[in-house]
This record gives sequence, C-alpha cells and structure tokens, in this order.
Amino acid sequence: MNKPKAIFCWSGGKDSAYCLHKVLSENQFDIAFLLTTVNEEVDRVSMHGVRSSLLEAQADAIGLPVVKVMLQEKSNEAYENAMNKVLMKAKSEGIEHVIFGDIFLKDLRNYRENNLKKVGMKAVFPLWNMNTDDIVEDFIDKGFKTVICCVNDEYLGFNWLGRAINHSFLRELPGNVDSCGENGEFHSFCFDGPIFKNPIEFSLGDTVYKPYFQSATEDSSLPENDKKIGFWFIDLILKN
Repeated sequence: MNKPKAIFCWSGGKDSAYCLHKVLSENQFDIAFLLTTVNEEVDRVSMHGVRSSLLEAQADAIGLPVVKVMLQEKSNEAYENAMNKVLMKAKSEGIEHVIFGDIFLKDLRNYRENNLKKVGMKAVFPLWNMNTDDIVEDFIDKGFKTVICCVNDEYLGFNWLGRAINHSFLRELPGNVDSCGENGEFHSFCFDGPIFKNPIEFSLGDTVYKPYFQSATEDSSLPENDKKIGFWFIDLILKN
C-alpha cells in the first residue's frame, strides 16, 4: 500500500528534528520535501536567523530536498500568499498533507489548519499535546545535538546563545521558560542526530540584537509607555 505523500515544515531546530525522526520512524508518510520560510533580504531562516547554507547542509545530511519559501515582507498576508503558491503546486502533484512540529499552541494550530483548508490540504501534528519535558529529554537521549541560535530577551540573555541543549542546559533554564521553548523563548539549530548521515560542521560567529517595539495601544495589558522587546541571535558559519 502506498503511503500518502506529505510536506514537512522544517525550521532546522530541535522540535523539527525530533518530529521528523518520529515521522520517519513510524513510516506513515512519504516525505516529498522539507519546506522552510527564508527571509529573502538576508537569506536566513525566518525567526531562527540561520544562514541558508546551513539549511541546505541539513537537508543534504538528511537526504531530503528542501523548498524555500522566500519572504520579502513581514506580514501574515505575504506569508500566506507565498505559502499558497508552494502548496497549490504540491497539491497538483498529489500531496495532500503538511506536517508541523507544534506541540501545544492551539491558536497556531488553528491558524495552520484554517490556511490549509483554503487549499484543500490537511495538517498533521505528530507531537501534539506531548509533554515538552519528555520530548527534550528523549531528544537528548536519542543522540541529537543542537545549539541555541536565538533567544527572546524577555526570557533569556545573550549568554545563552551558542549553548548546547543538554541535561545541564535544562537544569539551568528559568522556571518561566518552557523546556522546548514552545512559547518562542528560544530557537535552536540541530546539527547531528539519528536523522543525519553526517554532522553539520560549523563555527560560532558574532552576536546581534534586533529590537522590536510594541505600542501600548496594541495590548491593553502593557504599561503606558511603549514596550521594547527583542531577540538576540548568534551567527552560525558553515565550515567548508
């Protein structure tokens, strides 16, 4: 019996790697390709800030092609339009499922499902409602290796950048930070593990801070002054 074809939404981080391993191990889907959104201006993975060269190295080590959705504007409309072009083409080739590594953010799940309904496709969430502590512990025990590439400065400082996710890392996480960073507290880059034919060799580069200003009018819970939050990134450089 032929397995249904699926697209795997790949961020390059810990949850994506663990989810892909689960999907491949269960052998229920034929993964046609990895799908990743990339900021066209800087040629880096959206939110994670990882260079496209590292994304391509991951895909090569996994043995699956990667399709990049190039984004020029930072808006939901631009994202949805770019995604729909890729999804409609995939559907015309007989692909009807899209796999995500989301764990418990219900609003995000609803958003993804509603967008896919518009093009007649189905969302699959293999990690849904799993315990995040269990996920990251099993991730480490299975031999995956990953480093922190981005942190939200509401939760973590720049000194967390470049750190490996291991048992020591988990012990030191503040109590208000989810162990998988599911609320956006941090993002990671996975460079080795059971889904890779070879580890991705890289070096740590410069750190950069990118502020984000949220007006008090956008959220009534904010104080009278505008709230400034931001993200710290560390540059990961592929070794030749």
